[in-house]
Amino acid sequence: MTFEIAAGNHVHTVTVVRKGTLLQVAVGGRTMVVDARRVGDLALSLLVVPDGASEPVRSVDVALAAQRTAGDFDVHLAGLTIPVQVRQAGGFGRPKKGSAAPGTGPQRIAAPMPGKIVRVLVSAGDEVKARQGLVVVEAMKMENELRAARDGRVREVSVVEGQSVDAGALLLVVE
Repeated sequence: MTFEIAAGNHVHTVTVVRKGTLLQVAVGGRTMVVDARRVGDLALSLLVVPDGASEPVRSVDVALAAQRTAGDFDVHLAGLTIPVQVRQAGGFGRPKKGSAAPGTGPQRIAAPMPGKIVRVLVSAGDEVKARQGLVVVEAMKMENELRAARDGRVREVSVVEGQSVDAGALLLVVE
């Protein structure tokens, strides 16, 4: 499964594949093996082993964030508590079903996976409507049209046609 994880101002695309009792996790071109164990009704403990290493290098505790919506978690790492949001890939900036008002603030369109920009369909300053195509990314021999989640104006376009991009790279911003 592919997810988007937002921590602070950064959104990372994460792919998770179950391998027996372990998880193979890919983030930003790096692959790790994760041993996840439930330690409570709403908490997990993770041992993270980077690809090629034989010993875990990091222990991470994850707990459902109190009084927040589904998909909101507190990650406890090296004495810090980091609030994160986890959504299905493409889920950030989209209105929830039954929600009267779409999200506010800038919508950051990021590459869902490494690929090549095939077409840029908008320019900075363009007015866009919800679900309007913004940019087309080719990845794994498939074209993926990324669309606006809501009406707005394109603030910046960070890519050009033919450019290669990494997973999670900022493509454009709609406000």
